[in-house]
Amino acid sequence: MYGSEGVRMRTTTMRAAELRGQRHVVITTRDDPPAPAADEVKVRIRAVALNHIDVWSWRGMAFAKRELPIVLGAEAAGEVIAVGDEVEDLFVGDVVALYGAKTCGTCPACREGRDNFCTEGGNMYGFHIDGFLRERVNVPARIAVKAPKGLDATAAALAPVTFGTVEHMLFDNARLQAGETVLIHAGGSGIGTAAIHLAKAAGATVITTVGSAEKAEKARTLGADHIINYREERFEGRVRKLTKRRGVDVVFEHVGPETWEGSILSLARGGRLVTCGSTTGVAAQTNLYLLFQQQLRLIGSFGCRMANMKSAMEKMAAKLVTPTIDSVIRLDDLEAGLARLEARNVFGKIVVEL
Repeated sequence: MYGSEGVRMRTTTMRAAELRGQRHVVITTRDDPPAPAADEVKVRIRAVALNHIDVWSWRGMAFAKRELPIVLGAEAAGEVIAVGDEVEDLFVGDVVALYGAKTCGTCPACREGRDNFCTEGGNMYGFHIDGFLRERVNVPARIAVKAPKGLDATAAALAPVTFGTVEHMLFDNARLQAGETVLIHAGGSGIGTAAIHLAKAAGATVITTVGSAEKAEKARTLGADHIINYREERFEGRVRKLTKRRGVDVVFEHVGPETWEGSILSLARGGRLVTCGSTTGVAAQTNLYLLFQQQLRLIGSFGCRMANMKSAMEKMAAKLVTPTIDSVIRLDDLEAGLARLEARNVFGKIVVEL
């Protein structure tokens, strides 16, 4: 690169993880972002938590048109290293969690704090647009949520998707209350472990499903009251026994067809099922008789509000909840981490530290 007088100018580069094709990730270099715009901050990414959306991208499951290569990474936190001229509430050195979508900030939903209802489509980091698995990034200051004092970037990295999604599901949507009973599927997954932490902190009784004796023991250490190994028994039958045939007040769903019918059978009259995912497929049968006769509520939930991120980080900082980290890996080990997540060979979150 040359300046106006022909003098060679130094271009700073950074490492990034680019998806270039199905199951094909390359750790490469990109030019460093320029100085942030007036309403932006530049963030030094410190930690990126892996999610199923990263696995879907890696496997080539593109639900919308996009161009490759694309930088992966949907959930991250880092340190502010530069601020735009119009930014007033963030400063160099602040630890921030980054919201997983580039919202418009101007539509009615954004103005009302319902960030996950933003009308701007095709804006998910790491899926539609370049994500956070890179050393530095410029983002709109409005999506950088400041972490409480003392909370490190690794913990903050679990706020945008892992804990934020669960906060939105359990409390905004399902309205889980102290004294109620909740069935949490896949208690060893990232959001499953977060759900156990948050539900127990709220005073609920937790029943969770896992796929092995090892995961059952780990779920017990998180505070789950009852653990069901779904490979050894039908979870819905055990739930009816545990609740004296009443059923649970809330089912926390994110598995899909493999658990859907049993989840509905597990609900008490007037119970609420909230779902944010479908890792085993997208089509499932619903017993409509049970739906209306038992006056059940089925609630779809996607992402979270930035207020959920803030609430989750406050609970982490106050030691009310503790992130469950399966492992911390390097950027060079990304594909191995994605393969482990795809195989469900994890308990908690895999975090990439940069």
